[in-house]
Amino acid sequence: MAKAAMKSHAPALYSLAVIQFNGSGGTKGDKDLRAGVALCARASLLGHIDALRELGHCLQDGYGVRQNVAEGRRLLIQANARELAFVLRAVARSSPSASLLTWRTLSNQSSSSSVSAAVCPLLSDYGYSVAVPEVQPANWFLREWFESGRGVLRNGLRLCAHIGCGRPETRPHEFRRCSVCGKVNYCSRGCQALDWK
Repeated sequence: MAKAAMKSHAPALYSLAVIQFNGSGGTKGDKDLRAGVALCARASLLGHIDALRELGHCLQDGYGVRQNVAEGRRLLIQANARELAFVLRAVARSSPSASLLTWRTLSNQSSSSSVSAAVCPLLSDYGYSVAVPEVQPANWFLREWFESGRGVLRNGLRLCAHIGCGRPETRPHEFRRCSVCGKVNYCSRGCQALDWK
């Protein structure tokens, strides 16, 4: 993974960032939050959406970097915009004859006169079921390996609750518990944000 990261492989950089955030493979004292932020920044500059989202959460929370809520919010919006662009490209490739951004008029029936407003309908209005972005093959393998029973987690260790992640804990309580439901654990804020969509 380190060799891939040195060759600017964005998913490898992001995976190493999560390892730094969690101190995976070591003790709680082995966490290096600043290194995690730096790796996330590099991966996000290479276009990795989850790394950009994680970097936004770090800035909002002051996790490994000085807190800057406005900048964190800006990065989260940018990550969402990149993700939307990714989805639009994927839908356009799957159905090239459809025009995604056609405008139509709707009449406002609440007023006495019929007022027409130009709106851009949502993708669901076109009957598209937007696919979830592709999961890395390594993540699918990890999840299937542990869920099949061939891979055995030591007592007290868990997988990340995000279905597309597959990262296992390397020590008890390495992953943070969701503060909303208190039942699931995530390896990163990025995985939590994706799972809560």
